[in-house]
Amino acid sequence: MNCKFLHFICFQIYFFQFRVPLSFCSQKSHSVIKTLRKVPHDERLLVGGPYINSSFLSFTNCDCVLSTGNSAYISSSEKEEYVKLGGQKVRVKMHRLVEYLITYWEDKLTGLKAITDYVTDLFNIDVSEVRVCKDSFKMIEHVNIKQKTPLEKVVYVDWNVVPSEDEMNYILRDCRCSSQICINSEALPDFRFSNNFRRIDCLEISNSKWVTIDNLLTMDGIDIHLNNASLTNSDLNVFLRHWLSGGSPRLKLFCARTGSVDIFQVLAGLLDNAVLVEDRGDYTCPFGYSRTLSFGYDVKRGDGVTATVCEQMNGTLVIAVWPETTYNYN
Repeated sequence: MNCKFLHFICFQIYFFQFRVPLSFCSQKSHSVIKTLRKVPHDERLLVGGPYINSSFLSFTNCDCVLSTGNSAYISSSEKEEYVKLGGQKVRVKMHRLVEYLITYWEDKLTGLKAITDYVTDLFNIDVSEVRVCKDSFKMIEHVNIKQKTPLEKVVYVDWNVVPSEDEMNYILRDCRCSSQICINSEALPDFRFSNNFRRIDCLEISNSKWVTIDNLLTMDGIDIHLNNASLTNSDLNVFLRHWLSGGSPRLKLFCARTGSVDIFQVLAGLLDNAVLVEDRGDYTCPFGYSRTLSFGYDVKRGDGVTATVCEQMNGTLVIAVWPETTYNYN
């Protein structure tokens, strides 16, 4: 690769987004980068993108370091530059504004796997988070097979194609993920999850109409966020009683947007144990979600732990468990 792509001075190689293109210049530069590859302990490698045609690799504290593009859409009038990647010669060009390399592939899933393998080997780092869509779904398994430590976070984002029943079951039940799962997509109209939810610290489901009260009672999480839920006020009352009797012991923040919350139905039979509170203020959970608790009821569990239960204007029920903690589990 011609080093004219590298429009930066020598000390900038200490930034990850500059080390990656520099590593392609020669075998010697690649070897030098590998000797300097120590990664700060707070850096995490993210793989993915909302769609496979915008897939990328980045570190938490810097911009994209490498991305994929469709070789069918690169202009033939541009001067061709190639690097060796994934056992083949791959056409590349430098992004005009941000100065990261775009690699071009006929099959972009193959490209995403190749750039992931290259960067993890270059820096001797595991992938922390993958963001996949229908077309890049296989990246979850690819990453988990390649590394010993499980992924911390899996995000499924695709509003154009509905995941299959097998794909939904894999995300919820089978994929190795230690901390956080986010599903931002529709689900099949007849989808039902018949298994117990496994222990997961943070679960966010943007379209959770399929989540039943039986599902909810098996969730073992710290933060649970359910949007577009079909849970009834009676269901939410059952869940609150479940928590009061010692269920979901790790729970810190629960949010369910049903569009029709009635706080008195949720608290039915529990008002003797409820204290009206106003202006509780902002509640921040361990995963960065924040809620303003302007009006609600405090309920106390048998072990003395208190939760504020409140109905918000957008039809959301919030259960915030005290003491508030800002410890980040990521």
